[in-house]
This record gives sequence, structure tokens and C-alpha cells, in this order.
Amino acid sequence: MSFYNQSKFDIRCEWGKKGVEQLAPISDVIIIVDILSFSTCIEIANSRDAIVFPYESVFPYEPNNESAQEFAQSINAQLATRRGGNGYSLSPASFSKIPKNTRLVLPSPNGSSLSLRTGKTPTLAGCLRNCRTVALDAMNYGQSIAVIPAGEKWDDGSLRPSFEDLIGAGAIISYLQGSLSPDSQIALTAYRYAQPNLKELLKQCGSGIELIGKGFEQDVDLASELDVSDCIPTLISTSVEKAYTAKRFS
Repeated sequence: MSFYNQSKFDIRCEWGKKGVEQLAPISDVIIIVDILSFSTCIEIANSRDAIVFPYESVFPYEPNNESAQEFAQSINAQLATRRGGNGYSLSPASFSKIPKNTRLVLPSPNGSSLSLRTGKTPTLAGCLRNCRTVALDAMNYGQSIAVIPAGEKWDDGSLRPSFEDLIGAGAIISYLQGSLSPDSQIALTAYRYAQPNLKELLKQCGSGIELIGKGFEQDVDLASELDVSDCIPTLISTSVEKAYTAKRFS
């Protein structure tokens, strides 16, 4: 028995790769939360009926990675570029007009990496935009629900727990029913504190300041929109790949 898997509680919350390793095997469903990039990109792309294939990349992502290009070619998909390039990327704004049925490989060191580690546990991508619908859908899978804030990475590759992903996890948890682990309670409390000034706080946190400084304020604006989507990005698996596809809450 692990001391850290929060198994006494219905709603669990833990950070990053180790969180997935601890919680996925004992949960009915797992929700990946990567607010200022991956999960918001997935929600916007899936809401337009594009299909997105997560691909694990090292930090920082190199767009000319040959293995990523080969993978994209093997499944007849486009490969996302570096944020700020001329194509789709980890910029949520880049997906605002993505055509229906586009097949896209989206490398990332956080959201993609975690999505590919959930094994056979049903996996959803959650963000502020779809926090309510993802939470309501998650409860259809069972009582044990794991919420995984992805966090960011420092230059040495170590985990940097991030304000935005803690708040995103809390927003989803606010709609879940069941007993909350202490970790889930903290995420919920943080979200309730931030909710009245959500956009302003996201723009003032470290990740928001970084994006705005690089010219991506629109990404922060899109990511901060609360409960505006009924799209539930759901990870489906085949024998050779995993992909997020759209499901609508009914």
C-alpha cells in the first residue's frame, strides 16, 4: 500500500508524472490538467472536431525532431510546430480555426507526456473552459476520480508546480461529488480564492507573465475563459497510438 495514493478518498489530486503513476491504477478515470497550453489546445481543437495525437517530447521541444516527424507521417497527420511558428503549436490561439477532421500530432513535455502514461485508465483533458462538463462526464466512469495538474518544468527538467494548473484542477474538483482528499481540498480552496479575479491572476502568475512577454496574451485570455465549452476531450487508444477526440456532454 502506498502512503501517497489518497485511496481513502473518492476525489484525488496529485502533480505530474508521479501523480499519474500513483493514481491511474486505482482510479476509474483520470483528468489531465495543463491550463496555459496542452489541455486548452486539446479542448479548442476537439471542439472543432479535430483529432489530436499526444506525443512526448523532451524540454525544450525541438520542432525538427525526426522521430516526431516520422510518427506523424506514419499516421497521416500534421506535426505541430514551436509556439509562435506559422502552424499549429502549443498556443491555444493557433487552433481557433483548425478544420474539422484535421489530424495533428502535438508534442509536449507535460500534458502529452502524462496522457501517454495513464495506461488503460479512461483519460480526459480538462481545463477552465470545460471544467464543468469534464467533471460531470468523469462521474459517469465511477466514484474514484484522479485530477492531475501537469505543472511546468524548470530548465533542469524538474517539476515546477504551477498556479494555473492548481487553479484548473480546483475548478474541475468544484463540480465533482464525493469525499475530497486534503490535496483536492487545497486545489478547491485555491480555485475559490482565484475565481472572482481569474483572468487577472492568470496574467500575473509566472507562466502568464512569460507568455504575455513573448506576445501570447491571447493564449492567456482563451485559457482563462471559465465554463464556456461542452467539449470533453477523451483519449482513445488503438494498437499503435492514442488520440484525443471530441465528446459532447448530454
